[in-house]
Amino acid sequence: MVERAAQVSPFGTALRVSSVVFGVALTASAAQFTMPVPFSAVPFALTPMAVLLTGAALGARLGAVSQALYLLAGIIGVQVFVPSGTLPPGAARLLGPTGGFLLAYPLAAFVTGWLAERGWDRKYATSALAMVAGLAIIYLGGAAWYTVTLTHSVSVTLATSVLPFAPLDLVKILLASAILPTIWKVTRS
Repeated sequence: MVERAAQVSPFGTALRVSSVVFGVALTASAAQFTMPVPFSAVPFALTPMAVLLTGAALGARLGAVSQALYLLAGIIGVQVFVPSGTLPPGAARLLGPTGGFLLAYPLAAFVTGWLAERGWDRKYATSALAMVAGLAIIYLGGAAWYTVTLTHSVSVTLATSVLPFAPLDLVKILLASAILPTIWKVTRS
C-alpha cells in the first residue's frame, strides 16, 4: 500500500501527495465514461469502480482524502463530475439527485481502504468483498439522498437508482478486485 511504502521512503510525502492526486485524476477520468439512463436521473458511470480502487490501493485515509479532494474540485467548478445536460454543475451537483452518491465516495473509499489495510486486497474473494462493502455505502448514501430530493418512495428509488445499476457495478467489482491481488503478486508487496 502507498501509506506503508511512504512511511519508509525518504520521498514519503511526495509519494502520498502524488498518490492522492492520481486518485483524484482516476476518479475524474472515470466520470467521463458515462451513459445516461432514460428512466433515472442517475447516469451509468465508471466512478464507483475508481472510488473503490482508489480506497483499496491508497488505504483508508489517503483514499478518503483523494475522494474528498475530488468533491472539492467539482464544488469549485473543475469539470470532474459526470458530464450532464440535466444534472446541475459545480457545488449544486451535491444538492441534486446524485449528491448522495457523490457524498458517499470518501466514506466508501475509507471503508474499502480500511479493509485493504487488513489484507483484504491480497486475495480475489476478499478484495471483491471489500469493494462490495464500499459499493454498499455508495448505494446507501445515494439512495437515501435520491429518495429525499426527488420525494420518491424507497421502492421507486431502488427501482430507478440502485437495482438497474447493481449488475453492472458487480461486474466492475469482479474486474477491479482482480487488479490489486495481481499487482501485489507481481510486486511481492
